[in-house]
Amino acid sequence: MSNLLQILQNCKDVKVINALIDYKDYTPLNLTSSNKDLENFDLSDALAFENYIEQHLANNNAKVAFGGYKEVRNIYKRSTVFKNDVTDERNIHIGLDLWIKAGTDVLAALDGVIHSFQDNTSLGDYGPTIILEHTIEEVTFYTLYGHLNTGCLEDKKVGQLVKKGEVIAQLGAAPINGDYAPHLHFQVIQDMQDKKGDYPGVCSIKELDFYAENCPDPNWLLKIV
Repeated sequence: MSNLLQILQNCKDVKVINALIDYKDYTPLNLTSSNKDLENFDLSDALAFENYIEQHLANNNAKVAFGGYKEVRNIYKRSTVFKNDVTDERNIHIGLDLWIKAGTDVLAALDGVIHSFQDNTSLGDYGPTIILEHTIEEVTFYTLYGHLNTGCLEDKKVGQLVKKGEVIAQLGAAPINGDYAPHLHFQVIQDMQDKKGDYPGVCSIKELDFYAENCPDPNWLLKIV
């Protein structure tokens, strides 16, 4: 992992949404139970969730809200994707979320190829998802882009070349994106574990050590703060 972290740290000028928005126009967003503002919003209601995001952006004079890496969130309780009779509750977010309006361009973080893609349609899941494969200094790793618009998958092919900053999709709206307020789930993955078109973006406390190692903080790459 140390080699990957060094590679991520050495990457410069990386954007994964609308390249014209400067990082100074981003504001942090806390979606844990410690955020008392959430008591006035039902985040299981996508429209209420979107209204909360819009209010948060306006209050902070910002264009994008970001955060969520290793956050413990209650919102996943609404879906059996994250808890059922045979699995531990998964409620720890292991990607970075970037909250902005549906239709916003999503950009390839780095040069690479399309590893896989699919529409993950369950309630609370990613919706349309693209995973890119990158190799830098003989180290191969992956970036995942979730909650996209459906049409973005139509022209994609496994192995297709992509360039850093290339528009690969736009953000989807609820319910296409898994029934969330519009946002990009962006995740860095060291080992895909033979998965294609999908990879866990939320884990249980028992799994956290593994996923924190396999999915380092995307801010090592983006350098928002």
